[in-house]
Amino acid sequence: MRTRDRPLRGRTVVVTGAARGLGAALARAFDDRGARLALLGLEEASLERVAGTLRHDTACWSVDVTDDAAMAATARKVRTRLGPASVVVGNAGIAEGGPFADSDPRTWRRVIEVNLIGSATTVRSFLPDLFDTRGYYLQVASLASMGASPLMSAYCASKAGVESLAQALRAELAPHGVTVAIAYINWTDTDMIRDADRHAVLRELRAHMPPPARKVYPAEQVADRLATAAERRRPTVYVPAWLRAVQPVRAALPALVTRVARTELPRLERAAPFEATGLLGAGGRADDELRDS
Repeated sequence: MRTRDRPLRGRTVVVTGAARGLGAALARAFDDRGARLALLGLEEASLERVAGTLRHDTACWSVDVTDDAAMAATARKVRTRLGPASVVVGNAGIAEGGPFADSDPRTWRRVIEVNLIGSATTVRSFLPDLFDTRGYYLQVASLASMGASPLMSAYCASKAGVESLAQALRAELAPHGVTVAIAYINWTDTDMIRDADRHAVLRELRAHMPPPARKVYPAEQVADRLATAAERRRPTVYVPAWLRAVQPVRAALPALVTRVARTELPRLERAAPFEATGLLGAGGRADDELRDS
């Protein structure tokens, strides 16, 4: 998979959720490294706009990552158009917030479907290519994979799930020469996060995190770190780097979060009653439109 100076030059890289935000930033970061890009997402026009900013060979496919047949067909089209994938990034994701007791089951379930089932479908669809190229699968996880937050139950469950999925596949695929990596990222400046800050329930949640944990990082900075990890076939990447320090103490986080929540959640709810946010950001609205069509 490597050449001496630019290991991704001329290689095919697949990015899901590439229409905007971190996915679009990842496309630009891999393009800077000379890769050919396959951009996957729901919104064809947005994918085309991202593709128009890239310098190297790029193609777009509008596809729902939870659709097994459509994803398998897309993987075949990618291989025909761009060649077998050497790197696949499972980035597609959505989020919603609010009390679990009042959550819409359909919306809650969809977060799990896109984030977890969609990641599994992505790996399965491109696995023949990764076997051929002895490639690299990068699963975008989160701080939420390590320490669950109240009022974000679907998102936390899905991100814990993708972490476990990636760890299981890492061991299973290693004998085939395929590297499975996990990216632990914190708040990233995307429209999903900006939309979250419009809702008191999520704005207050972030405000009560320790100062380092509430900081929002530019999507370009996060994407550059992830693309570098792919170049170097790193099994794990943390953005920001201090997230690595959470690993040894993660077992203590649920008790700590629960202790704080016992006093803080009732106080916050008295100030502004918690309400369900629905799916967040333009990507969430696009997913709603897909399900309603």
